Amino acid sequence: MGSSVSLVAPSFDYKEGYAAFYREWKESGEDMVPWVIKRDPDDFKDMIRFLESNAAGENLPEGWVPDSTYWLADEKKDVIGVVNIRHRLTPRLFNNGGHIGYGIRPSARRLGYATKLLELSLAKANALGIERALVVCDEWNEASRKTILNNGGLADEDFIEEDGNVILRYWIDTKPEK
Repeated sequence: MGSSVSLVAPSFDYKEGYAAFYREWKESGEDMVPWVIKRDPDDFKDMIRFLESNAAGENLPEGWVPDSTYWLADEKKDVIGVVNIRHRLTPRLFNNGGHIGYGIRPSARRLGYATKLLELSLAKANALGIERALVVCDEWNEASRKTILNNGGLADEDFIEEDGNVILRYWIDTKPEK
């Protein structure tokens, strides 16, 4: 990790940095994680309004919970990663979604950013009243498993999806250590 990074609320200040983040991910052809980054940012104002509405719990589809999105950005306003924090769990999120979903742009992986992103996200989750966060990953995703363990993840019972995919489930205490 070469530069200082922080979690920022989505805003116009980061429009260029987010557009580059989005283009890079889109061009990679990889699955876009977390789900909120699938939203095309061409209408940037609409995208920001959508994210703010989700955080406020407004206009949510039935069965959805409020969620807050933050961008991991450096001092040059480049967006390196995105986190989406669900404010509470539904039965589906309890099994295979968790409280926190995150992703790092392809060119910035394996540099420690995911571990830092999750660390900063735990503080945001705590501020939302989440004392223990559920964080999950696919069994095959060794990098994500290590990121979760690096942040104090304690293994819980795995969840097996209908197609046989195994979801590893971990709980992390969000309270800062004294």
